[in-house]
Amino acid sequence: MGRVILSVILLCFMYSDTVGTRCALKDFGGDNFVCVCNSTYCDKLDPVTPPPPGGYKLYTSSINGQRLDQTFGQLTPQPSSKVILKLNPNVTYQEILGFGGAFTDAAGINILNLTTPTQENLLKSYFSTQGIEYNLGRIPMASCDFSTRLYSYDDVPGDLNLTKFSLATEDLKFKIPIIQAAQNFSKRNITLFGSPWSAPAWMKTNDKMTGRGSLIGQPGGQYYKAWAMYFVKFLQEYKKHGVDIWGVTGQNEPSDGNIFDFKFQAMGWSPETQRDFIAMDLGPAMGNSGFSHVKIMIMDDTRLFLPLWAEEVFKNTEAAKFVSGIAVHWYQDFVVPANALASTHEKFPDKFILATEACLGSMPWDGRHVQLGSWYRGELYAHDIIEDLSNWVTGWTDWNIALNMEGGPNWVQNFVDSPIIVNAEKDEFYKQPMFYAMGHFSKFLVPGSQRIEIQNSVPDEEVFMVAFKRPDSLLVFIILNRSELSGSFSLTRTGQEFVNLYYAPHSLQTVLMRI
Repeated sequence: MGRVILSVILLCFMYSDTVGTRCALKDFGGDNFVCVCNSTYCDKLDPVTPPPPGGYKLYTSSINGQRLDQTFGQLTPQPSSKVILKLNPNVTYQEILGFGGAFTDAAGINILNLTTPTQENLLKSYFSTQGIEYNLGRIPMASCDFSTRLYSYDDVPGDLNLTKFSLATEDLKFKIPIIQAAQNFSKRNITLFGSPWSAPAWMKTNDKMTGRGSLIGQPGGQYYKAWAMYFVKFLQEYKKHGVDIWGVTGQNEPSDGNIFDFKFQAMGWSPETQRDFIAMDLGPAMGNSGFSHVKIMIMDDTRLFLPLWAEEVFKNTEAAKFVSGIAVHWYQDFVVPANALASTHEKFPDKFILATEACLGSMPWDGRHVQLGSWYRGELYAHDIIEDLSNWVTGWTDWNIALNMEGGPNWVQNFVDSPIIVNAEKDEFYKQPMFYAMGHFSKFLVPGSQRIEIQNSVPDEEVFMVAFKRPDSLLVFIILNRSELSGSFSLTRTGQEFVNLYYAPHSLQTVLMRI
């Protein structure tokens, strides 16, 4: 109760902004709340505009049920706290590429299971100015575990010239139309990248799209040439449908097909084989086909493999010239410290690092696959994003943008959680704390925003923060409190005007102020 009273007292010193449409909270017990949306009602956010001169905007989500609630405050000439944080826009780090999620078969199936007005509310929640304004989208190249069947784009054995290559029904029904609808709702350009889970079974050593196996032969050989052309044809076919692809990753989790005999689609690579494939096959094939502008990213696996994977690839100057970035997943982040990212950046500062997949509910210790309204899961997202951004990562991509109440569909029952869960029987969907955690970053950190220095810090190991300057000269400061304790600090850029802020237990806040 103390948390709620203190929050109310704080708001007495601020005045409310008109905040779109409020969240329709649904309580799932404890501190677990979702926002319910249907065909006629869905919470909305206002477009981001500068605060008035002498003021700032504050957006708050909390364990008590606040969800990107917006308020105004006034700058003051004196700090109210002994803890003073100073933003220094003159010391800059990486630029932001963006934030988003994956257009999987499962996501498309779930969205299309809703009526048209509810579908529109879901996509607007992610991509429009009344939502959290995602601008990144990952596309599985052919099937993955979040499909309902195994398929590739050429299942004809021996077709090394790929004369039978064609997009699947799933691309034409569940991926491309959803991408196009998202683009129509978005005022931002949606940056799309493709990732393959497996080559066709006939191209692989185990003659299966699943389990432990790799491409037949060696880089430079006929199967590697065919696989490189498979990428090119994917880019060409999506372009024919009006969908331009910005980038590709060489392979989703290349360690999967080497180490484990997974039941879902996988294909094994070592850093050396990926290096040589890019240098000898993929890079030249894309360049010779008019796709030299498409970004190639290596690894697409956990940071457990950094910096070794990057070192092996970039020691080859031919491979290095074709590669723009390093893709990372979050699944072993609790094992490997984030300085693995920073040390990789220091060795290869001309290559960006992009987080390309994350989800909860897949591990045995996660509990239920879907935990409706879990604030704890939202905190995990926010913490990982801040940790990544603080170590040179340029953006963060969630996994499925929408799943059903079970956490699927998934053809091998590898169910997980998602920021939006669809309840098709009721024609409604639920925005989880993970959704709003993403929004504290995606809505405000537009592409081209630069991370800036924060001088000093809050003396609490459970409080995390990061700051940016946007291309329009607005400053964005984000603070996460994962502790049971509250606190306060004074934020300044000039040392003459201060934002005096209180942060509640288990809260996430974004401050927007003028430079």
